[in-house]
Amino acid sequence: MYEIYSTGLQKKKYNYLGILLGVIVCAYAPVSSAQTNTEVFVVALETNSEGMSFKALQNISNNPGYDNQPSFYNDNLVLFSSTRNGQTDIAAYALNRDSLQWKSETKNGSEYSPLKIPGKRSISAIRLDTDGTQLLYEYNFNTGSARVLLKDLKVGYHLWYDPDILVSSVLVENRMDLVVSNLKDGTNYTFQRNVGRSLHKIPNSDLISFISKEGDVLEIRSMNPISGATKTIAALPPGVQDICWLINGSILAGNDNQIIQLTPDTDHNQWKVVAEFPKTEISKISRIASNNISGKLAFAAEVPGN
Repeated sequence: MYEIYSTGLQKKKYNYLGILLGVIVCAYAPVSSAQTNTEVFVVALETNSEGMSFKALQNISNNPGYDNQPSFYNDNLVLFSSTRNGQTDIAAYALNRDSLQWKSETKNGSEYSPLKIPGKRSISAIRLDTDGTQLLYEYNFNTGSARVLLKDLKVGYHLWYDPDILVSSVLVENRMDLVVSNLKDGTNYTFQRNVGRSLHKIPNSDLISFISKEGDVLEIRSMNPISGATKTIAALPPGVQDICWLINGSILAGNDNQIIQLTPDTDHNQWKVVAEFPKTEISKISRIASNNISGKLAFAAEVPGN
């Protein structure tokens, strides 16, 4: 089971230059996975002996419609799916220049879940064409030219383990299965059935994490993509589907208007609130990602009233 409690830190006034730390004992509110008019936010993350602080919140999409699925191309460049001309394209926001560029413009399809391909100046993304075809593509970072990466799998979400090994949540009937693909020899091996969408490399290890939906409670599990060895890490609170890892080994997740944290080795499944936003400003935090040095956090959320 899981438990959530407050950090007990002093409450601070909220504004877009500083986010108050988690300070209240919360009655757990489930988070809906449905996303409609979402925005992508970035916040600076600082960790010290007194805990964790979040500063300089910024809406980097600021765009009507669906803006979601952020990831870091590098420590200063955020990729995400963004609505443009009635479809979703790959957007790249440079934090050090406060500027946005478009990295795809597919006339008969939309891109989702963009990620940097390791060792290349390329982006991978799921493309859903207007005829219903859904495949994983590679996009050249400079030209936007595209090619199919996996021809035989209907990939829903994906993660690069290394330049040749890809871990994916693949659509099978009414569920998703965890599939490891070797791009060198063209093999695909299913390791787990009925998994979620949140796939991440676990820092300082040779493991990845995925969300198991086999039981009544969603669980974070680790897996070695080469051997398939799997271990349960922690249970997720109700309604939470998305996590990210920090380099210190802790896990962050969104819970409505809050950011919650778990350190698996010490917290014994006790999630704690580390940041809270006014519900009039941000709600239903979902997809979440950190950069390589854990100094920036990107997340998707709804803005009430939009």
